[in-house]
Amino acid sequence: MENNFGTPMSPGGSPAQAREAVSLPAILLMVTSALTFLYGLYGLVSPVNADQMAQVQQMMQDPNMAPMRGFVEFLTSTGGRLVFTVPYVILNGLIFLGALKMRGLQSYGLAMTAGILALIPCCGPCGCFGIPLGIWALVVLRKPEVRAAFT
Repeated sequence: MENNFGTPMSPGGSPAQAREAVSLPAILLMVTSALTFLYGLYGLVSPVNADQMAQVQQMMQDPNMAPMRGFVEFLTSTGGRLVFTVPYVILNGLIFLGALKMRGLQSYGLAMTAGILALIPCCGPCGCFGIPLGIWALVVLRKPEVRAAFT
């Protein structure tokens, strides 16, 4: 059984060794970003739940919430959902594309961008789960042998 968890490569390693080194972090980034992308799309197209709106309306009756009324109304509107969900979907689509390129040893810059974007806790793949994956991807991508294997 092969060890895919960052085995040391010999100096001047082959592209096959580089592909093996980036394979697992790239696949995990693709899976988590795809799940988060789909969750974001679901958030855009799903109707607002009547029970949730009743809870928001009840919360807005509290006099202490008066300064927040406008912001909460914006968040529950279609425009608010678009403002917060569209960048979330775009970032995770970019992470997926970068991880796909990382797996194929293409576009080093896009692969690095995907690793860096995965570090953003609120926008990265699957919340905070993307942080260790992003760190792992960046560590693997910074190896000179892996960087040399990119086209």
